[in-house]
Amino acid sequence: MPFHRLHSIFAGFTLRFLFPLILCAPALAQSRAFLVEPDNNLPGTPQPVGVEPVVAMKPVAPMALPETHKFWDRENKILFAAVAASSAADFAVTYRNLQSGGRELNPVTRLLSGSTAGLAANFAGETAGVIGLSYFFHKTGHHKLERIVSMSNISASGFAVGYDLAHR
Repeated sequence: MPFHRLHSIFAGFTLRFLFPLILCAPALAQSRAFLVEPDNNLPGTPQPVGVEPVVAMKPVAPMALPETHKFWDRENKILFAAVAASSAADFAVTYRNLQSGGRELNPVTRLLSGSTAGLAANFAGETAGVIGLSYFFHKTGHHKLERIVSMSNISASGFAVGYDLAHR
């Protein structure tokens, strides 16, 4: 029986945290390509008679990168406030359900649901993790993923609140 419990904990951990990071690894392997154009007028290059000249390539300035934004811009502030609010709502509904005899369905949260402080630490850590992962994606230039992390957490917490309210 203890093995089954550990297996369910690690399976939940793998699906929630490691699997998305593994899928993002190919996205982190991006690089910028430099365009080249021919330069036939190199000084001091001998031009043999009857043979076509060799075309030398020189690097061209890289294309302009899209505008980047500050990490704490207006949209991120709104998203992070929504993440915190949805996590707080999830905490409140989960706490109330646990106090009235319900049980926690999330195997990771179930470990910490024995005390109010543990449950609060779980949801605070979840919010901090979302902000940290968004910052990581911001620093690596994946600005769409930066926003998607917050939006997916808001959706998941909203679903959990709705499910808890529907199954009181």
